[in-house]
Order: sequence, then C-alpha cells, then structure tokens
Amino acid sequence: MIQDHSSNRSYVPTVLEMYMALPETPSRTRPADRNLAEEWQQSGVTLEVVESALLLGQLRRLARPPEYPKLNPIQSLYYFVPLIQEVMDKPLPDGYVEYMKSKLQKLGASKRVSMPLNCSRTGA
Repeated sequence: MIQDHSSNRSYVPTVLEMYMALPETPSRTRPADRNLAEEWQQSGVTLEVVESALLLGQLRRLARPPEYPKLNPIQSLYYFVPLIQEVMDKPLPDGYVEYMKSKLQKLGASKRVSMPLNCSRTGA
C-alpha cells in the first residue's frame, strides 16, 4: 500500500519523480506538468492511482508489436490524463502494479522503472 501524500507537500514532487523515472519521458518537467500534478492533488487523486496510470501507460507503449510504427517520446504528464480516469473508474487488481514493474524491466526499459514510491510502501 502506498502512503497517501495527497494532503502534504511531497505529493507534487513525488508525482513528478515518478513521471521522470519512466522510459520515454523527459528528464525535466515543465510548469504545465507541475500544474497538472497540483490539480490531481487538489482533486484527491491518490499517489496509488497516479503510479498505476503511469505504469499502465508506459507498459502499453512499450509492449506494442514491433511491426507497429514507433511512437514519439512522451512530452508531457498530460499524456496520462485519460489513464488516470481509467484507473479511477476501474482500479487495477491487487498485485498488478508489481506485475507491471516486472514486465517493464523484462522489456528492457531504458530508464529506471522502480518508481520512487517503493520507499513509501507500507506493509499490507
């Protein structure tokens, strides 16, 4: 279980760190990314939902069949807005976040795929 930081100052930096840790994302964030993370915090989007959406989006991109055209790198946190809604509407099954992390590592993701939230996990 992820500690809920939605009401404290670490929420936005944590979201931005998770985003930048993904393969095919910029190494720096834009002001619009920070604003979006702040909107998610104010709207009550949990870090667990954010982490799930980021991993789901990245895994879908990297698991595309090789014969499909290559996608451009992700340029903004806004890429994940529909996935936030998808995960909020239909939460992922228990254990699926860990499965996605493992799958990303097997796909040879170019950046680290261990999200910063690993250090914030508590016993379930």
